[in-house]
Amino acid sequence: MFSKSKINEPAQKPAEAKPAASENRLDSARPDALSSEFKASAPKAKPPASVLSSDLHVTGNLKTTGDIQVEGSIEGDIRAHLLTVGEGATIKGEVIADDVVINGRIVGRVRGLKVRLTSTARVEGDIIHKTIAIESGAHFEGSVQRQDDPLTGNKNAPKPAAPKPAEG
Repeated sequence: MFSKSKINEPAQKPAEAKPAASENRLDSARPDALSSEFKASAPKAKPPASVLSSDLHVTGNLKTTGDIQVEGSIEGDIRAHLLTVGEGATIKGEVIADDVVINGRIVGRVRGLKVRLTSTARVEGDIIHKTIAIESGAHFEGSVQRQDDPLTGNKNAPKPAAPKPAEG
């Protein structure tokens, strides 16, 4: 037993020195590794939605690749990834977004992959969508049209019509 502890003691001292040195190297490498991890994850991290408060009135177009939550009023077109229209919000213009959640009022065309009208929604205009959900109580005046890619405009409207005459 004594010989084992004597053997372990000298081995531990160099081993302790080596891990300490390697820990220092790891510690010095860790900030780089962590910063590279943060750099790699920073573009993946989604920024919070831009919120336009209820006392804000915007005249002009808004365009972002991020998310927008509107609580005020906007006179102009909006293009975003996710657009949430608050209950007291009013938008007069065209809306184009991957996801559109409407709790308030929109006067104008809505284009979205996923469009959701909640019970408090008021929409006056056409909705072009891939999927749509309309809750009971929502007010909607306009037409609804399904397209596979509603964000690109009317380019897809003739395409579904073209194969139908060819089939029949």
